[in-house]
Amino acid sequence: MEWMTKPSNPNALPCVHRLMEYLGNLANHGILTGQHTKTRGMEELHHIEKITGKQPALLGFELLSYSPNINYLDTDAECMEEVANNYGTLRQAWEWAKEKGIITFTWHWFSPLGGRCKSFFSDHTDFDAAKALIEGTEENKALLADMDMMAGLLRPFCDAGIPILWRPFHEGEGNWFWWGKQGPEPLKGLWRLMHDRYTNLHRLNNLIWVWNSPLPVCYPGDDTVDLISRDMYPPAHQHTAQMEKLIELQKITEQKKIPLIGEIGTIPSVEELAKEKASWVSYMTWCGGFCLSEDHTTNEELNRMYHHPWTVTKDHLPELY
Repeated sequence: MEWMTKPSNPNALPCVHRLMEYLGNLANHGILTGQHTKTRGMEELHHIEKITGKQPALLGFELLSYSPNINYLDTDAECMEEVANNYGTLRQAWEWAKEKGIITFTWHWFSPLGGRCKSFFSDHTDFDAAKALIEGTEENKALLADMDMMAGLLRPFCDAGIPILWRPFHEGEGNWFWWGKQGPEPLKGLWRLMHDRYTNLHRLNNLIWVWNSPLPVCYPGDDTVDLISRDMYPPAHQHTAQMEKLIELQKITEQKKIPLIGEIGTIPSVEELAKEKASWVSYMTWCGGFCLSEDHTTNEELNRMYHHPWTVTKDHLPELY
C-alpha cells in the first residue's frame, strides 16, 4: 500500500501535489530537518547555521500576533513582549518560501471573544468552542471573523503558488487551549468548519492540512486531512526514533496518511531513524531553549542530525514550486 498523497482539496494547486508526492517518496527513506521560530530575530535559525553550517529544510512560523482579538487593556508584560517580538513574521515566512524553503504555520489563536493575557490558553478565556459552532451566536460570528481575517493573510501565498503545511488547532486532545477544552466533538467541528471555509469559500488551494493529535476519538475524518502529526517533548538528551509514538499515531486512521512530528523538544536520534527506516517525514524542534541551549540537544547531536545521509537540509531540497 502506497502513502496517501492525494490532497483533501480537489482543487489543490500543482505545488501542493508536488510537495505531497515528495513527502510520500521521502517516507521510510529520510526526514526533513525542521525548526520553529517565533520572533523576527529568528535566533534559532542563526544558531543552527552557526553550529552546523546548514539550514533546516522546513521552517516553522508563529501567527499568534496576528490574532484580531488580543486584549491590550487586560494583559501582562510577558504577553505583550511575545506579541511585539512575533509581529512581522509573515514577511519572513514569505522570504523563506521565496528561497525555496518549506514553511509551516502554527497559530496560537487568541480567543476570538473575551479573554485576557495569552487567551489562547483556556485558563485565560471562557470562550466556548461548542457555542462557536452554532450559526448566529456571538461566538460563531467572532470565530468566523477571525478565520476570514487569517484567510486574507494567507491569500498572497496562495496567489504566488507557495504551499503551506497548515497545522491549526494543534494539540487539540488537551484542555490547555480553548479549541480543545470542550472535548473531541467541538474540536472536530472547528477543524471541519475551517477546512470547508478555507477550501470552498476562500479557495486557499495552497494549504496542506496537517492534523495534530494522536487520539482516534479526536480525528475529524480522512476527507479533511492530508498529513497526520503529533507533538512530543521527550526528556532531555533522550534521543530515539519515537517508533512507539509513530505506531500509536498511525492508528487514528486506516488510511496510510503520511506522518510527521509537529513539534519536538529533544530531537530524534538520526541513527535510529535510519536504522528503523522510520516513516516520519519531518520534525520541528520547538523554539527558544530547546534549540538555543544544550539543555535538551547537544551541539554534537545537532551536527550529527544535520550532516547525516538520512536527513534533508534546505540545500538538498528539490525544486518543489
